[in-house]
Amino acid sequence: MPVQKFRSVDEMNAAPVQTAPGSGFDRFLRHCARYRAISPTTYPRGVFKFSNAREAQAARDRVARDAALRRR
Repeated sequence: MPVQKFRSVDEMNAAPVQTAPGSGFDRFLRHCARYRAISPTTYPRGVFKFSNAREAQAARDRVARDAALRRR
């Protein structure tokens, strides 16, 4: 890939991403989109305060368990 020069950050952001043909990047992006569509994760809204790490871990386990039950 050739080196590109930009005059500003905006010009850099507007430039297309260059990848070598057959690099698999497009395939990777399709897999990411498919994964997001198959397993959407929802988190409870709000800010939670825990008095210790054990309570925080229990809350995390509850969220994971509820998400697994929703996928079935």
